[in-house]
Amino acid sequence: MSIAASPLYTSEGLVRAPLVHKGKVRELYDLGDHYLIVVTDRISAFDYVLRPGVPDKGRVLNELSAFWFDQTTVFQNNHVVHTDVDRLGDLVTEPDKLRGRIMVAKKAERIDIECVVRGYLTGGGWRQYRDSGQVNGHELGSGKRKNGRLEHPLFTPAAKNDIGHDEDITIDRLTELVGTELAAELEEKSVRLYQYAHDYCAGRGIILADTKFEFGILDGEIILIDELLTPDSSRFWDERSYALDIEIDSMDKEPVRTYLADSGWDKNSEPDPLPQEVVEGTSQRYKEIFRRLTAPASEALV
Repeated sequence: MSIAASPLYTSEGLVRAPLVHKGKVRELYDLGDHYLIVVTDRISAFDYVLRPGVPDKGRVLNELSAFWFDQTTVFQNNHVVHTDVDRLGDLVTEPDKLRGRIMVAKKAERIDIECVVRGYLTGGGWRQYRDSGQVNGHELGSGKRKNGRLEHPLFTPAAKNDIGHDEDITIDRLTELVGTELAAELEEKSVRLYQYAHDYCAGRGIILADTKFEFGILDGEIILIDELLTPDSSRFWDERSYALDIEIDSMDKEPVRTYLADSGWDKNSEPDPLPQEVVEGTSQRYKEIFRRLTAPASEALV
C-alpha cells in the first residue's frame, strides 16, 4: 500500500447521496436499501480531530476491516455488501479518491453497546483494577500486574454515549439494558471473535491486548457492524515490545499521542497542526500493522 499524494480529509462533494452522519473518521451516506461508509484520513486524539490528516490511514482502516469481516464470516455474519467503488457508478464523482475507502453496508438496528474484550490487564482496565480490584464489576483477586495476561478473556461492555465518553458497565447493568438472552449472546460472540483474532495475531508476532466490537440486529439476527479489529478499535502490541509494569508502545497512533503529550498542548483548545514527521511516522505505522496482519505468516514476521 503506497502513500497517497495527500490525505482525504472529507468525502463531502464526492458522493451523490444524503450525508446522514459525520463521525471523527467515518462519513455515512444513505443509499436507500444500504448505507455507504467512507473512511477518511482524519485522526483524533483527546476528543479533537487533528490536522492534517494521515495519508492512507482511512484505506488501512477500511481494508483491514474488510479483511477481518471476510475472515470471520464463517462463524459470524456481518453488514458488508461490497467494497468496490466502481460498482457505485454515478453515485461518486471521483472514484479514485474513494478507492479502498468505501464499504456498502446493510442497514441494521444498532445495539447501543460497545462490546469490549480484554485479554490483558492494561489501559482503562488496569486503572480500574488498581483502584478497586475490579474491572467492570469482575473481581480479579490480588497480585495482578499491569499488562499481565488474564486467565480468560474478560467481557467489559460499555454503554454507548454519542455525546461524551462511553460508560463502562457491569454485566448486570448490561442485562438490565438489553435483556438476559441478548446480553449472553453479545458476550459469547465477542469473546469468540477476540479469541480467534488473538490466536491469528499471535502467529504474526502481534499481541491483541484488547478490542471492541459493535453489533446490530437485522431480520432478527445479530450481525457485526461498524469497523472490526483495526488500530483505531484495538490495542495491538509487537510481541518483541511486551513486558510487565510498563507503558507498551501500541501499534497505532502512538506517535501522535506522544507528540501531543510532549508539546505542551493544554488539551482544552484547538491544537496546532501536526509536524510532517509525526504524520509520516503515523502513516507508516498504520501500513505496517496492515502488512503484518494480512501477509502470509512467514512474511509477517520479517
